Amino acid sequence: MNDEELLARIIIDPKVMVGKPVIRGTRLTVDYILNLLAHGATTAEITREYSDLTDEDIKACFLFATKALEDATFIPLVVEHA
Repeated sequence: MNDEELLARIIIDPKVMVGKPVIRGTRLTVDYILNLLAHGATTAEITREYSDLTDEDIKACFLFATKALEDATFIPLVVEHA
């Protein structure tokens, strides 16, 4: 599946979840799915819990986040002192 096909799975509609990016046909936001993964949930667990989701939907979340951050300047949240 190419980038365009994956990204077509993510929509932004002001009438759905106040315009946050969501997986098409759901009210599951990209940030919600990524947060689940960041806290240790597996793709299999997520797709088992949300039976309408596919592995490609989760890949689309990763790709969407990657594209959204491509031109962003990274500012660390924590500054370490040497």
